[in-house]
Amino acid sequence: MSSVPPSYRGHRYPVEVISHCVWLYFRFPLSYREVEELMLQRGVIVSYETVRRWCAKFGQAYANGLRRRRPRPGDKWHLDEVFIKVNGVQKYLWRAVDQDGNVLDILVQNRRDKAAARRFFRRLMKKTRSVPRVIVTDKLRSYGAAHREVMRSVEHRSHKGLNNRAENSHQPMRQRERAMKGFRTVGAAQRFLSTFSGISPHFRPHRHLMTASQHRAEMTIRLAIWDQITGAASQPTTA
Repeated sequence: MSSVPPSYRGHRYPVEVISHCVWLYFRFPLSYREVEELMLQRGVIVSYETVRRWCAKFGQAYANGLRRRRPRPGDKWHLDEVFIKVNGVQKYLWRAVDQDGNVLDILVQNRRDKAAARRFFRRLMKKTRSVPRVIVTDKLRSYGAAHREVMRSVEHRSHKGLNNRAENSHQPMRQRERAMKGFRTVGAAQRFLSTFSGISPHFRPHRHLMTASQHRAEMTIRLAIWDQITGAASQPTTA
C-alpha cells in the first residue's frame, strides 16, 4: 500500500539527512549524542537536540508508513507482558504479535490485571480491525478472564511453552531499554516503544533462515522501502 511521505517544509536539512538520523536512532542502540557524532564523521554538523526533535516529529510517521505496507495480520495472535522500569517504578509492557512475528501493537500499563488485559484486547481489535482465530498466552489468569468478556468466540490457548514467539519479540526492546537506562514517563515509554516497534522489525528479517547473499538482497529491498516511505527516494539532494 502506498503512502504519502511527511512534509519537510521549513527544514533546512535535506530529507536524506533527517531520515538517516531517525533510522540510526531507532535501528541501533544509540543515543542522540552518538547519532550526532556519527553524522559529524560523515561531514554533517547537526546537534543531538535537533536529532531528538526529528525523531519525535517524524519517527511515528515513518513507523506508520511501514505498518501500512505490511500484509494483513495473521489469524493467530501471541500475547505477552513484561515489566519495564519507568522513572524507577515497575510498569508493564503488553505486546501482541501474529504467527509470523509481526508486531500488532504494544501498550504500557500500570497493572496486569483483568482490566488491563481487557483494555489491550479491545485496543488490538480496534487497531487491526480484525478478530483472531486463536490467541496464545502464558498462564496469567487475567488473559482468561478478559477473553471470556471480550473474545468469547476465539480459541484461547494458555501455555507457557507455546508463547515463545511473543517472548522473543521483547528481546530488541530489552536491548534498547538497557542502552537508554529506562524511561522517564509512561507517555515517553509508550511513544518511543510504539515507534520502535514499527521501525526496528522492518530491519530485522529472519537472518538465521537466510544465506548471506539472500540477507543482503532482502536488506536492499527494505532500505529502498524506507527511502520510499520517508520521501528520500523522490527528492533531490540539496547542498
